[in-house]
Amino acid sequence: HLSTSDILITTNITPNMLHVILHVQSTISLTGCITQFYFHGLSSSSETLFLTVMSYDRYLAICKPLHYTSIMDIWLCLYLAVWSWILSCTVSMLIASLIHQLVFCGPHIIDHYFCDFIPLLQLSCSDSTIVKMTVIVLSIPLVILPLSSIFYTYISIFITISRISTSSGKLKSFSTCSSHLIVVSIYYGTLITIYMAPSNNSAFNINKSISLLYTVGTPLFNPIIYCLRNNDIKNA
Repeated sequence: HLSTSDILITTNITPNMLHVILHVQSTISLTGCITQFYFHGLSSSSETLFLTVMSYDRYLAICKPLHYTSIMDIWLCLYLAVWSWILSCTVSMLIASLIHQLVFCGPHIIDHYFCDFIPLLQLSCSDSTIVKMTVIVLSIPLVILPLSSIFYTYISIFITISRISTSSGKLKSFSTCSSHLIVVSIYYGTLITIYMAPSNNSAFNINKSISLLYTVGTPLFNPIIYCLRNNDIKNA
């Protein structure tokens, strides 16, 4: 599911980004722009939820190893994955629908390589207060709660690891969650930097470059990071 989310975000953004680089500019319809924003929101939201589910999986494996098999069975995995997609689809569709109701009267130029939330609102000449408030409210189940959950699970994991008496045991336990911790740090670090930074012109230009980390960089690094932890890949 994480791989599907990564494939979705790269196929949605990278081809058009390459076209912009090659031809300096690119043309996209309003419907196409909002559609791109929807799939961007879908893939980004699902990624945050999948990373949260994976942190819960690591928490069970390290903090409750004897109960891991009975708790994290195939049905719970399926349940968490399906509801992550449903929640992401619903939230992204709601925000995209609200943006589609706005009036765009020019200029019709997006100073970005994809249709992101803030550049889209800057083109609208109608009141976007409802859209902004909706995004703030929806950020609670999609950003605040997942990030808080990840913090809690890793604090519990580090406390459990610190109680292990042997150095080899500590290293082995930490190695099981090191890959996930690296990906979480890169992904959430870039999201927080971009969407919580000041919105002046200089910061916005920097954010365009940082956006490459989670739109292109994270999907590129994920297979490398996780495959290096895979014994079959190591043996091959």
